[in-house]
Amino acid sequence: MSIENTLSEIRDINLNYLMLAQQMIRDDKPSAIFRLGISQDIANLIDSLSNSQLTKLANAQMMLARFRFDDCSILNMLTSYNKDSALTNAHAVMLMANQPVEAIA
Repeated sequence: MSIENTLSEIRDINLNYLMLAQQMIRDDKPSAIFRLGISQDIANLIDSLSNSQLTKLANAQMMLARFRFDDCSILNMLTSYNKDSALTNAHAVMLMANQPVEAIA
């Protein structure tokens, strides 16, 4: 895959992520903050972005979304545990809810 294709894919992912995040925030802000793992400040900022600002931000040459878990145990739990998927997902959500939200740097 060429660098141009990679950057195009990143832009598409970023734009989709930002549009989804903005819609989630507008529909149910507390739930969106929890599900996205962002702070109130970030949620307010995303909510206030215009379409042109979303597009400009999506053109950043880096992924805006990232994995919320740096702990391998959570990733292993979500991908490898076979006994009760509903219980596993609930446990993973509880562990991830305890992680700090992203802050504006």
